[in-house]
Amino acid sequence: MRPFLLLLLLTLSFCLKAQGQPQPDSMRVTFRVHAPTLPVTQQVYLSGGTAALGNWQPNQVKLQLVGEQVWEKTLYLKDPSVAYKFTLGSWDTEATDTAGKPLPNFHLQLKADTIVQHELRNWLKSRDRKISGVITGKVIYHHNLSADGLKPRDLVVWLPPGYEKGNKHYPVLYMHDGQNVFDPATSSFGVDWRLDETADSLIRSNQIEPVIIVGIYNTPDRMEEYVPGAKGSAYMDFVVNTVKPLIDQNYRTKSGSKYTLTGGSSAGGIMAFMLAWEYPKVFSKAICMSPAFKIMHIDYVKEVQAYSGKKKKLKFYIDNGGIELEARLQPGIVEMLQALQQKGYREGKDYHWVRDEKAQHNEAAWAKRMPQALHFLLKK
Repeated sequence: MRPFLLLLLLTLSFCLKAQGQPQPDSMRVTFRVHAPTLPVTQQVYLSGGTAALGNWQPNQVKLQLVGEQVWEKTLYLKDPSVAYKFTLGSWDTEATDTAGKPLPNFHLQLKADTIVQHELRNWLKSRDRKISGVITGKVIYHHNLSADGLKPRDLVVWLPPGYEKGNKHYPVLYMHDGQNVFDPATSSFGVDWRLDETADSLIRSNQIEPVIIVGIYNTPDRMEEYVPGAKGSAYMDFVVNTVKPLIDQNYRTKSGSKYTLTGGSSAGGIMAFMLAWEYPKVFSKAICMSPAFKIMHIDYVKEVQAYSGKKKKLKFYIDNGGIELEARLQPGIVEMLQALQQKGYREGKDYHWVRDEKAQHNEAAWAKRMPQALHFLLKK
C-alpha cells in the first residue's frame, strides 16, 4: 500500500501523497537517538508534523534499536520544514530537559539527505505530567457523532454566562479541533486555546455579544477532513447537516447565518474559510488563524479568484505569525487577501488581518490573538 506524506500546517500537516521509498525531490533523513538512561528493551518513538512522522501521534513511528542504547529510523521526506519530538509511546513519556520539563519541538530545515543525532537522558513518567487548569463556565458533551465516510467524534458545547437564567437566544461559534479549545487536559499538547476564559471575560465586561461555542473534536483523519477534497467536503456536510441541526434543536440558538460563525487554526483555519465561502447561507463569519490557503499542493486562493458571482455577505478574521511554518504560510495568506480585495472585500469592514511576527504555530499563540478575533466578529 502506498503511504502518503502530509505537510504540517498545525498543529499540523496536509495531505500530500508520496511513496515510502525515495521519490523525486525527497530527502533521506535518518533520526538517531542515544538514550543512555533507557534499557535496551525500551521502545522509542518519533512523532512529528507529517504522516511519515505520525501526524503528532506519539506511538506511530517506532525507532529500531541499532546499538547499545542507540535507536534509529530512516524516512524519505519531501517537506523541507519538519517539526518533531521523541516519546516512549505517549505524551506522558516524552523527552524532557534536566529539570523535567518537556523539550520544545525540534525543527529541521532540509536541503539534502542528512543524519540527525540527539542524546536524550531524561524522560517523563506518566505520573509526572500534571496538566493544570479547569474549564471556566458550563460545558455539555455530545459523544460519538458520526456521518457517512467519517470517523465518529465528540462535541463539547460551552454555554455563555446567564444562559441558564433566561430564555434568550444566542449566536453560535463552531470551532474545529474542539478538544484543544477549552480544556488543557484534552488538548493535544497540554495547552488549550483558553477560549472559555477569553469569551467569559469579554462577555462579562460587555465587550462582545454572548455566544454559544461548539468545539467539534478532530479525528486521526484530521488532515484529510480539513482541506479541499472528498473528505473535506464530507466534513463540511457533517458540520452543516448533522452538527448544526443538533445544536439548534437542543440549545437556544439564533440559527440564521447572520448569527452563525466558524473558526479554527492551521488546517482548521482553512476549513473555517471553506465553510463560510461554500455555505454562505449557513455561516456569515469565520475565524481563520494561521490558515494554509496556498502551500504545497493546497490552493484555495484559486477558488476565490475563480468566483464570478455576487459578493457574498461574509466577514473574515485572518491572522498569522512570523516564525518558521508561520512564515511559510505568509505568501498564501497575502494572495488570499488580494483575492478578497479583488472581489470587493474591504479591510476593516469585511475582513481584518493580523500578523504577529514573533508568534509561532501553536495553541498559545492562537489563544493570545483570540480576543482580537472575537472583538471583530462579535463586538457589541
